[in-house]
Amino acid sequence: MTAPPDTAPTDAELLAASVRDGDHFAAVYDRHYADVHRYIAGRLGPQAADDVVAETFLAAFRSRAAFDPSRGSVRPWLFGIATNLVARHRRTETRRYRAFAQVGVDRDPGGHDDRVAASVSAARLQPALARALASLSRKDRDVVLLKALAQLTHEEIADVLGIPYGTVGSRLNRARKKLRAGLPAHTEGL
Repeated sequence: MTAPPDTAPTDAELLAASVRDGDHFAAVYDRHYADVHRYIAGRLGPQAADDVVAETFLAAFRSRAAFDPSRGSVRPWLFGIATNLVARHRRTETRRYRAFAQVGVDRDPGGHDDRVAASVSAARLQPALARALASLSRKDRDVVLLKALAQLTHEEIADVLGIPYGTVGSRLNRARKKLRAGLPAHTEGL
């Protein structure tokens, strides 16, 4: 007779356990740090990302007792916190896209970590796309970048932003049309 395979605790279980013992939160951090960092770095740049990611996980740790698993999973909850913190840095994000639109991107981003972050961040976008992203409304830009950088589903984006599922689709559709209109004609697949 074989023993049942060990199953790792879910994020919600770890979060609940972390209320009693904060050390359990480290596993939540370890599971989601890279994705949250990639998303924030794509929006604000690698330099600002470290601080905003730290703020994200600190806010999550402080509010972990209030997390309600019936309202969704931990992943969109973390991206919701991150998106709210990015909003505090909105001017930085918009300036960043406008700067890329004017001067393009640095073709030598430095070390390996910087190259990896740059390859998934707005820093690698063409100037026309950066200009188009800067022209989007905050709500449309949030939906597009949660989809593109965080690779969240429509349902997760709805959870993150606290909007209906259908609204995600309509905002994403509207934003894609605006982005296509702002890009050169040869841009496909957006």
